[in-house]
Amino acid sequence: MEYSIEKARINDASQIHKMVNHFAANGKMLPRSLSEIYENIRDYFVIRENDKVVACVALHISWDDLAEVKSLAVTEEYQKHGVGENMVVECLYEARELGIPNVFCLTYVPNFFAKCGFEMVDKRELPHKVWGECYRCPKFPDCDESALIYHIGKQE
Repeated sequence: MEYSIEKARINDASQIHKMVNHFAANGKMLPRSLSEIYENIRDYFVIRENDKVVACVALHISWDDLAEVKSLAVTEEYQKHGVGENMVVECLYEARELGIPNVFCLTYVPNFFAKCGFEMVDKRELPHKVWGECYRCPKFPDCDESALIYHIGKQE
């Protein structure tokens, strides 16, 4: 399976929105509004098959030492081929290039991120995330996602 990971373009936003919210409707991730995706389009990476987005992920900077992998979605036909892992690797590479030492995620599939080298962590260890964004979530303060973190340099 051949593909390349690229930075998202503005015309990818509606497809990213549809894909993320498809998985959110199935309880696999939290939904994202279209306006949030447009506002953060520079955070996103995508894989396209022709003009169709078949995978997406975002690396969102939270603070000078912390970024988040979010909105990782891979269409069913591209799953089980290492695509998700490669999307996470691309985020870790960008974080390393930006000089960000810690990358975390909040997820309903912690085993996937553990396979990528992330370690479980208490959400209270991520205060910039909790107070910068989580308080707006309808699940706050009863978040049912698992928190994991990757320390760049430590795992490499």
